Order: sequence, then structure tokens, then C-alpha cells
Amino acid sequence: MKLVTRLAGAALGLLVGLGLAQPANAQSTQPIRIGSTLALTGPLSATALIHKLVGEIYVEQLNAKGGLLGRKVEWIVKDDQSKPDVARTIYEQLITVDKVDLLLGPYATGNIVAAMGVAQRYNKILVHHTLGIPNLAKYDMQFPAWSVGANPETTVPNTVFDALAATGKPMKTIAVVTSKFPSVFYMSEGARAVAKQRGFQEVLFLEWEFGNRDYGPIASRVKDAKPDFVWVGAIGLEGNMLAEAMKKIDYTPPMQFHMYPAPGPMAKSPDTQNALAASIFEQHAPFTSNAVAAEFVKIYNDRAAKANLPDTAVETQAAASYSAWQVLTAAVNATKGLDDKAMSDWLKKNQVDTIQGKLRFDRQNNFGDDLMKVKQVQNGQWVTVWPKDWAAPGAKLIVP
Repeated sequence: MKLVTRLAGAALGLLVGLGLAQPANAQSTQPIRIGSTLALTGPLSATALIHKLVGEIYVEQLNAKGGLLGRKVEWIVKDDQSKPDVARTIYEQLITVDKVDLLLGPYATGNIVAAMGVAQRYNKILVHHTLGIPNLAKYDMQFPAWSVGANPETTVPNTVFDALAATGKPMKTIAVVTSKFPSVFYMSEGARAVAKQRGFQEVLFLEWEFGNRDYGPIASRVKDAKPDFVWVGAIGLEGNMLAEAMKKIDYTPPMQFHMYPAPGPMAKSPDTQNALAASIFEQHAPFTSNAVAAEFVKIYNDRAAKANLPDTAVETQAAASYSAWQVLTAAVNATKGLDDKAMSDWLKKNQVDTIQGKLRFDRQNNFGDDLMKVKQVQNGQWVTVWPKDWAAPGAKLIVP
């Protein structure tokens, strides 16, 4: 019997040496594969390219430090063409065909909701970074790195109006113009309600189909309404196209706020000087006092310049993306494995340090605190202007 055992062992060793059999621990030497989609083409691509660059940087940093669980990490990212139905199909393939170990959410609310449905069907944890409608996040094992809180339709507009009120320059009328893209429309409807509660007179409300290219008629209506403040519910380059259309008719709103702009194009446009937007991170103190954040900013600036991105600065989109990777990494390291349920249970009971602050997942639909701030385009770059303790050194909100 001992002879047979020795012969069997010798045979197995020979097979392994020839590559015809795998030792029992071979699995642990294989890369951990993380699958996701991004809108690399289509109307959301200008912003999704930021998320792609962030993911590449994070995976490189992670692998330079030994990867996860002692294994290298491989990121499989595919183009969902800015379409939720395409995202849904690809996430199905990532799980069933590519056999990925973990999932990371795509960019934009519609695509995230589509991916979430697939993750739920296979009981996979889904960490994501830009879901703008928290009440759509019904799945128990989804976790947002987009720190808008559980009720951003109320809290975010109030933050914006608080910033305006602090300038001491009263604004009485508001125009709300918005894309029908789900998250920005949702936020715009919330802004209308909050504005009414705070005493604004709504002089115009207009909506357009996502993907619209003709903003001339909308610009004319805004100009005719003569609002003190324009709330622009736009995503990606929609805000730039509207601002350009307004400039063509020699009109610039006294003040304008854009919900989810493509950060680089808006900061660099001559048509959007002093425009406001929501933010969770900008590359200035006090954000950059975080050592991890400071290192990321330096790397991102260099890589974004080499990639010819319109803006090389780290801001909201890049920070949210990096935070999502940090959340997923924390869950894997804390549980010392890839068990989706174990990671989900851990995240619900613990906070995660990210470059935008501590994130928690113990409130409605696994959301945490609203960490949104207000930023403004000043001299071709975004700077935080509200709350004051998060403002860039020496910066304050400018009202022309």
C-alpha cells in the first residue's frame, strides 16, 4: 500500500511538472478578476473615461503592494455604450462566461440599476460609485460610494441654497431646466420643491430628452424668463451645450448650478465662468491633507495629462471612483476572502476610510451621510466654496 501511495505521489508530481495537473493550492496563485462596464462610448463617455483611468491607476497601485489576498488583481472592463440594456447583458456575461470573482458598478444611475438587477440574481455584492437615486437601490448587497445620503433630492438643493444665502445677495426667482436622465431629473424635481419652500418664485420649468443636441430654444426661454438663478439638471456635456447656446444669444445667467457636469469641459469653457456644481472632493486642502488622497492626486494629474483628458484635476467623479475601489478592497481584506455575503455583512457594520471621508452603509438602502459640498468654476478650475471649512484656501463663492 505504501508503495502504491509513493508511486501515485510520484506520478502526480510528474503530471504537475508537465503542466498536466494542478496542485491543490494553484487556485490561490490565479489573479482575482474584477468585472465591470463603463460608458466608453455614447453620451456618457466624457465622464466615464475618468472612471476608466482611475480604475487603471488603482489596480496598478494595488498590485504593486501585493494585490488582494496575496494574489494579483485583473480588472475586466467592457463598454456598455451608455445603455442600461447593454450593461445588463455584459454583467450577465461577466458572471456566467468570464467567471469574475467580484463586481464593480458602472457609471451613471441607469446602468448601475441594470447591473444591480444582475448582481441580485446571482447573489453578488455590488459596490458602485455614481448612483444618484438612492430609493432605487433595493438590493440588500449593493453599496454606494456616491455620498449623497439617503435623500439627496432634499439635502443637496438645501446645501446649494445655503451657499447662495451665505453670500448676502438675495435671489428671488429661479428657472429649473433639466434633462430627463433619471438621476438629474429626480434631483431637479427635488430642487423645485426645496426652492418653493425657501421662498423662490419659479419663473420657468423645462425638460428635454437625454441625448438632445439642440439647446437653442431652451436657451431662449431661459433668457426671456430673466431668472436670478438657473438650476441646470444636466449630465455630462449637456450643461456645456446649453451654456454655449445661451452665449450665442448674448446671454449668461446671473448664477447657474449644474448637477452632474463633465468636469473638465465645464471648468475650461469660457461660457461657464462662476458656474456651480456639487462636489465630494477637489484637489486642494483640506482634502489633500489625506496622504492617500495626495498620492492619488499626483499620479492622476500625470496620467490624465498623458491621456489628454480635458481636465487633469481630481474632482468628484474621480474621487467617487477611487472610493468605490477602496470600499471593495476594505471588504475583501477585512473578511480575508471573496465571500459576497460575508463582505456585505461586514460593510453594514463598519465604516470605510476613503479619500472623500468615512463612508457608512447602515442607513436607508445602505446609504450613509450626505457629504456633498458646493464648488465653483474660478479661473478655469473648480474650487470648493461651501461649507466654509471645506473651501479652498482663500476661496469664497463669487456672485457677479
